[in-house]
Amino acid sequence: MLRRRLMKFLLPGVALFTLLIDRISKWAVMTNLRLGESWNPVAALEPYVSFTYVTNTGAAFGLFPNYGTLFMVIAVVVVVIILLYYRHLPSEQWLVQTSLGLQLGGALGNLVDRFLYGHVIDFIDFKVWPVFNLADSAVVVGAVMLAYYLLRDHGDREIRE
Repeated sequence: MLRRRLMKFLLPGVALFTLLIDRISKWAVMTNLRLGESWNPVAALEPYVSFTYVTNTGAAFGLFPNYGTLFMVIAVVVVVIILLYYRHLPSEQWLVQTSLGLQLGGALGNLVDRFLYGHVIDFIDFKVWPVFNLADSAVVVGAVMLAYYLLRDHGDREIRE
């Protein structure tokens, strides 16, 4: 019984934690780096990964840079849908709740940037991939987790039928 009650806080807890670490990481980047500046705490990794402060008006990973307003609207719609759908989630679906919490926290993190600055703060630079942030990562990981759940659940239904 206690576990069921606690599970109701999983989605909002994951979303809040995701939003919090996203905001803290972006604050640290904006406070310690100039726009366009890179920093690497481990010199040996510099050819592969570093922190590079850039801004992005487009979608995750710098895609579609001229559609910032559209992505703001999409983020608001995603947030509203998740909040409305959350009430109907069975408490035992921890994978769905975690995935939606990651997506909600990530969407809110980038939405806050768009409202405050008109662009998103990005800083994780793998050199062979567009620079991104923790919110982008949370949205992608959450979407992959949800896809896994849906494919697994659908596959189980087909076997049973």
